[in-house]
Amino acid sequence: MTPFHQTGYRTCCLEGKKRSGRRKKKENMNTVVLVTGANSGIGLVLCERLLSQDLEGLQLCLACRSMRRAQAARSALLASHPAAQVALLQVDTSSISSVIAAAREVKLRYNRLDYLYLNAGIMPNPQFDVKAFFKGLFSSRIVSMFATGEGILTQKDGVTPDGLQDVFATNLFGHFLLIRELEPVLCHAGRTSRLIWTSSSNAHRSAFDLDDVQHRRGARPYSSSKYASDLLSLALNTRYNKQGLFSSVTCPGFVMTNLTYGILPSFPAVLWTLLMPVFWLIRMFTNTFTLTPYNGAEALLWLFKQKPESLDPQAKYHSFTSGLGNNYTLPRKMDIDVETSDALFEKLLRLERDVREKLKERAEESQYPCRT
Repeated sequence: MTPFHQTGYRTCCLEGKKRSGRRKKKENMNTVVLVTGANSGIGLVLCERLLSQDLEGLQLCLACRSMRRAQAARSALLASHPAAQVALLQVDTSSISSVIAAAREVKLRYNRLDYLYLNAGIMPNPQFDVKAFFKGLFSSRIVSMFATGEGILTQKDGVTPDGLQDVFATNLFGHFLLIRELEPVLCHAGRTSRLIWTSSSNAHRSAFDLDDVQHRRGARPYSSSKYASDLLSLALNTRYNKQGLFSSVTCPGFVMTNLTYGILPSFPAVLWTLLMPVFWLIRMFTNTFTLTPYNGAEALLWLFKQKPESLDPQAKYHSFTSGLGNNYTLPRKMDIDVETSDALFEKLLRLERDVREKLKERAEESQYPCRT
């Protein structure tokens, strides 16, 4: 079988074998790792790279939205790592009920969770400014343009059945709620647990408004959600470090994934192929062009090996690839502050209370449909 980093294929989410009945006894594992958005791209390659570490007792749980498309990817992982222990979990981070149900299942399966990779994310209906693209292609802005999408991308957001903005719910709030639900298995005395976010260089303070955290009034929901995840990571460290829970943020660099290919939906796919020599040339001058999911997952894997106490809570850990193809990780200070991060955390807590109340009301209405 061709190695993951050579194929760069975009397989879909992984789904686990359904267990027969509930376990009476929770599993006692050496290291338990859960990855959201493990269906393709960076999430899937991260799982492959984790399994390649040959860690004894590694329990890998792939949290995916689609159960139909998952099994093939799981089989691909097991083909290269037949002895691996790969469990699957269905979760849609845009859905409140799905997140709560998934967290309940995790707590039934495991008595602790050592690593939670918060990788799931969407950039729906990207609107691509062709004129700005070609103008920037031959300017000094080319590196920043490709690395961040700034100036060439806007998105049309949607609304979830829960009444939340889709990008906000999927990229940020669903993960926030998942963390809150999993506190019993994430926070435990005498042992540290890790939260590791896949953020972006597209996370800009200018796209974020504390008075509009869901970005209902803006045209850059992806950038807003990623900046909010940077803020949230800092707030989580402030509140949970004393309980042994640490949060870190990564940037994969410019990577060719499903999300990237979706930027030019009306263009022939061959366009990206034609641009690849340009990208390789740019990488000789800027190492943010990681290009492949294998390279983009470098910082995620690097953090797996670090002691959390040694990390900077206000730094974003970037994946870099040199012109010669060597991968490495470096921290860069984020444009965030404690005051704003605390304010965001409080707003998310209030929103959590609201959505839980609405969920409770819906459950009562379905139980007593004739009540007036």
